[in-house]
Amino acid sequence: MKSYTDLEVYQLAYELAIEIHKMSMKLPKYELYEQGSQIRRSSKSIKDNIAEGFGRRRYKDEFVRFLIFAHSSCDETISQLNMISDIHFSKEPLTGLINKYDTLGRKLNSFIKYVETSWQT
Repeated sequence: MKSYTDLEVYQLAYELAIEIHKMSMKLPKYELYEQGSQIRRSSKSIKDNIAEGFGRRRYKDEFVRFLIFAHSSCDETISQLNMISDIHFSKEPLTGLINKYDTLGRKLNSFIKYVETSWQT
């Protein structure tokens, strides 16, 4: 593995951050700088923490710490998605997107366990 871009969790986080960005731009203007901004930041934070952690992979504890930050940002994104869905998408809930982030969270959790137990620098 030469780059963080080779990691499945990074690739998924990147794709989902783009989906979130596009979805958030459909929110009412008054939400673009409130919840829209918050969910864009939390979703982008996932991929950024994976990338930063990978840069510190020689130090397993540092790598794990950043992966935990990524997982926390994933949880925050799910929380934001639930609220946005309930407020702005009640006719067509964002269930698919929420499920994708739930899958990402599970994959991140598995990857954290892998790095903790098996990661070789």
